[in-house]
Formats: sequence, C-alpha cells, structure tokens
Amino acid sequence: QVHLVESGGGLVQPGGSLRLSCAASGSILSINNMGWYRQAPGKQRELVAVITSGVSGGRTNYADSVKGRFTISRDNAKNTATLQMNSLKPEDTAVYYCNAVVRSAMTTYLNKYWGQGTQVTVSS
Repeated sequence: QVHLVESGGGLVQPGGSLRLSCAASGSILSINNMGWYRQAPGKQRELVAVITSGVSGGRTNYADSVKGRFTISRDNAKNTATLQMNSLKPEDTAVYYCNAVVRSAMTTYLNKYWGQGTQVTVSS
C-alpha cells in the first residue's frame, strides 16, 4: 500500500504565497509522474501541475491559469513533491490533491494514488 500526505494549505490574501508539500510512503519501488490537481466547489477536478521522474529533476507541465505563478518540484530520494504558489488569486481557491503514479515494490505494478487533499483559500 502507498500513502500520499499533503500539507501546507491554508488561508492567504490575494497576491500572497503558499507552499504545498506531498510525501509518499509505503511499498514504493519507484515513482513516475507526480502532480497536483485541484477541485473548486461545483467544478471538476483539474490538473494544476505535473512533473515527470528524471535524474536532472524531471520535466514539468502547468495549467495555463497558473503558468508563471506556480512551480512544481520533487525530491526523488525523499519521494516528495512540492508546489510553490505565488501571486495567488481568489480563483485559486480549491482543495488541492497530490497525485503520484507509483510502481509497487511488492508487485511491480503501476498504480495511481491520491492524497486526502488540502484546502487553499485565497481571500481578503
């Protein structure tokens, strides 16, 4: 079994910054993509940012709405991913979920896992 635990959400004023962290633990052989998704009330879950595995840090991809404001990074040795969010806007308010595609150390199968979510509220 694999568990993803997010931390770092909270309330911030428009223009402020937050840093979200995701830690993966359990029966992990390797982790492929790691990503952050968000879901606002009444809306579908959407991709925010994703980072591939890679010795040099991996390739990143961002939703157009967060490009230039958010930065995703990962530490392969620690099985963690971080989302640095700057210049936050009220429309960034949502529950943010960490996602990881993990190859199990027990079965070698690939599976997608989700964290429990962390609330980010941008409001004055």
